[in-house]
Amino acid sequence: MNSATKTLNRSDRRRSGGMDRWLRGQVLKRMDALTQGQIVIKDADGEHVLGSGSDSNARVEAHDLAFWRLLATGGSVGAAEAYMAGLWDSPDLVAVIQVLARNREALNRVDEGGARLAGWLLKLWHGFNRNSLKGSRRNIAAHYDLGNDFFATWLDQRMMYSSALFENQGESLEQAQVNKLDRICRKLQLGPSDHLLEIGTGWGGLAIHAARDYGCRVTTTTISREQYEYAREQVKQAGLDDRIELLLKDYRDLDGQYDKLVSVEMIEAVGHHYLDTYLGRIDGLLKPDGLALLQAITIEDFRYARALKSVDFIKRYVFPGSFIPSVSAITAAMARATRLGVIELADFGASYALTLKAWRERFDAAWSDIAPMGFDDTFRRRWRFYLAYCEGGFRERAISDIHLLLAGPDYRPRAATGLTA
Repeated sequence: MNSATKTLNRSDRRRSGGMDRWLRGQVLKRMDALTQGQIVIKDADGEHVLGSGSDSNARVEAHDLAFWRLLATGGSVGAAEAYMAGLWDSPDLVAVIQVLARNREALNRVDEGGARLAGWLLKLWHGFNRNSLKGSRRNIAAHYDLGNDFFATWLDQRMMYSSALFENQGESLEQAQVNKLDRICRKLQLGPSDHLLEIGTGWGGLAIHAARDYGCRVTTTTISREQYEYAREQVKQAGLDDRIELLLKDYRDLDGQYDKLVSVEMIEAVGHHYLDTYLGRIDGLLKPDGLALLQAITIEDFRYARALKSVDFIKRYVFPGSFIPSVSAITAAMARATRLGVIELADFGASYALTLKAWRERFDAAWSDIAPMGFDDTFRRRWRFYLAYCEGGFRERAISDIHLLLAGPDYRPRAATGLTA
């Protein structure tokens, strides 16, 4: 490298640093009005304090001024990209997410500022990820087909990749997942005479639990080849081939009618364009006197319309084609497309925060086993951000998790007690 090149590089760095400092000023102006909590951002020039509240504090260590550039031009997604690139860290990443969740309007101002063009491009990209029959397989494969070995390193022994149900402090993740499975089976009043349809097999944990512990027959379907192969082996090892039928089919291709139906955190992968279709198929596949239970991640009703128009970190880097419905969006779609009625709604979002904390800790502890599978540090930081991002959202109730018990038009509660479950 000659002296002219060195001088040019130094000049480029000075110009870049000057631009990053100017962009820092723009970001700080837009985020200065934090009303709940405080974020202290330390960079090469010192500390920058956002907000004056003391109820919740978080710290960010910016390792490079380019952090501000990504935040200014990419908004909240840019902040995630900067984290994945190693441009910043925090001693408590969840706390950062929580403060931002409490100050959603301030973050919206950043997203609507210099990041508006990036947001428009992300929406265009997300539009190509609709959950058509072909698109659903592509979107599911992008997340779930990372490899069974990867998920096995940090999920519980049943490979449950949905919220557990913590009933007592100090419960293990394994026990909390069993709590969830038992609650689902009891709410559906499962017994030996029932034929249960499961839309979204996962790795087979619910199907095996229902068939083994409640004696019912189970038909379960997935469009993930990796999950299908794993679940088939688990069913075989459990000796339940005669009780469980595994299908590699999209829910739109199913036929027949079933006594009971369950779908655990599958609705998020449907996409809002297909919400009526999904619920309509549930209605068509359930006998008129049957019960169905949905476990669904939900967003606050007043934020639903805005969320549909935006592309956040999850949609961009974790779950292409996904969406989070609100309770009102689900019930409105039910009214349009089904004859189903709501019997019970139970919210247990606090358990999801604990589930995600357990997953994050197990993921960190297992990284020495995960890295040799071919995953680099950018992947590690993406998943750490994903797990912390979700945990913070559930802790702040920006999102939640529900059990929605539905009944066909001919269902009647048990006459002896009047109980629904």
